[in-house]
Amino acid sequence: MKGLKTVYICSECEYKSPKWMGKCPNCGAWNTFVEDVEEAAPAVPAPKRVSMVPASENNRATGLRELEIPDYMRQNTGLGELDRVLGGGLVHGSVVLISGEPGIGKSTLLMQICDVLGATRRVLYISGEESGGQLKLRAKRLGIQGNNLFILTETNMENILRETDRVKPDVMIVDSIQTVYSSAVNSTPGSVSQVRETALSFINKAKNDGISVIMVGHVNKEGSIAGPKVLEHMVDAVLYFEGERQQAYRIIRAIKNRYGSTNEIGVFEMTDKGLLEVENPSEMLLAGRPKNISGNCAVCTLEGTRPLIAEIQALVTPTAFPAPRRTTNGIDYNRMCLIIAVLEKRLGLKFYQNDVYLNVIGGLHIDEPASDLSVALALISSVTDRVIPDDLIAIGELGLAGECRAVANLEQRVKEAARLGFTKAVIPYRNTEKRKLDVAGITLIPIKGIYQTLQLLKEQE
Repeated sequence: MKGLKTVYICSECEYKSPKWMGKCPNCGAWNTFVEDVEEAAPAVPAPKRVSMVPASENNRATGLRELEIPDYMRQNTGLGELDRVLGGGLVHGSVVLISGEPGIGKSTLLMQICDVLGATRRVLYISGEESGGQLKLRAKRLGIQGNNLFILTETNMENILRETDRVKPDVMIVDSIQTVYSSAVNSTPGSVSQVRETALSFINKAKNDGISVIMVGHVNKEGSIAGPKVLEHMVDAVLYFEGERQQAYRIIRAIKNRYGSTNEIGVFEMTDKGLLEVENPSEMLLAGRPKNISGNCAVCTLEGTRPLIAEIQALVTPTAFPAPRRTTNGIDYNRMCLIIAVLEKRLGLKFYQNDVYLNVIGGLHIDEPASDLSVALALISSVTDRVIPDDLIAIGELGLAGECRAVANLEQRVKEAARLGFTKAVIPYRNTEKRKLDVAGITLIPIKGIYQTLQLLKEQE
């Protein structure tokens, strides 16, 4: 029997190479080769593959008109924010992959939903990283009763499937998929081959037995899910748990969802009693907002169907170096540079003599163009030292000519601003041409271009 050998496997297409390469010759992806250790496989028959499609549907082709739309059964998890991201609850027989940084709260979230799911379903919690005593200690801290909750500390795939057949759970939680290994694959746990094979076994079990499976996935140093990219294609939903461990707030976001929207987010607050839902994130993001300070402007962004009001802060200060510094947090760097170039060209403001710092409060990342006008107002306010009124909000997209373009769902954004006490809203003029907006409690200020913003700030003084 031959000894161990080192190979390099592309995480995108699983192409194998005896040495590391920067570019995969098979799929053309860059920096995707990961090191793996393989052992010569013994002469045993290959593991039997199980079809993920029921046999009755796998025998013949069916016309589209003959198919019926299934009525997917959903189970509430007890956390409304998580149900929102999942599309209304956990679908029976679905496979969900949750990923996030270490210590962000993934295991805490899963332990909390076990208490609600266990009221009507049998839940099997498979832990490959913690002992039963550690899980019991966490459950006691969170106040989890553990009805119909079974704990299994095992990493061998064959033993897990055998115990699953005995317990017959309705929901299975795997923490984490990188720790599980199959004896039929001659590589170390967490390798590309092991992650692919073990995930496929869980997916087969979910589809054939109608078990809802939630898998936890590790992330690499780039922030993406460790293992083969095909893992994200195989599962039904991919959720990312975002946030800083030093901050109390967490955001869960759907990157892929076959049973719901991929634009929804859920907001939680980490406490000593576990994760608490934040039903009104806008109030949380605006908490502690300074008053009568230049460089501060509010914006309303849409995350799926939910409007969120965020605070954008800009700091423009003279530089002592030949090349001024540009720093962003929560806003795309190239987008900020584009807006600065428009303000310099169209309004004659001298940003090239100043350092520019841009920040979105609360750790929120804004990537939609509707925030352009708010960013521009914050920059103009900071460089001219003119204060934007605290009850004013700006919504709009900027073009390279300095024009203010229309945005979608403006009425929904303005209503959210009025609900939180804003009395003035700077909006694109084109949004009012075909339809007159009339929202109680807020004055609409339509503008055609960035030229009117300087005049607007002078009028507010």
